[in-house]
Amino acid sequence: MAKQRRRPVRRRDRKGAQTSSRRKPCPYCRDKIDQVDYKNISMLRRFISERGKIRSRRITGACRRHQSQVARAVKRARELALLPYVSDTGGGGGVGGGRGSFDRDR
Repeated sequence: MAKQRRRPVRRRDRKGAQTSSRRKPCPYCRDKIDQVDYKNISMLRRFISERGKIRSRRITGACRRHQSQVARAVKRARELALLPYVSDTGGGGGVGGGRGSFDRDR
């Protein structure tokens, strides 16, 4: 008879955080907004990080339907120059992390 291996039980590391397992409510569902408007820049800025990336559902708390609408609205707003593609901060990214320091003409 073959030996049966026991699988270790996987548990998420809480790292001392006292958070509830309850999800954040979707900001659009909470306000009963049906469609995401690409012209509402103040609302869209909540869904963009400091570097200009679209934040994930896990961070923003948006539902699946509204998160896809947010992504589409952010891309439309970027295309119409209502939102920037990247952040305006020109901070030098740390030790060796910047691509701009590399000289291509050598």
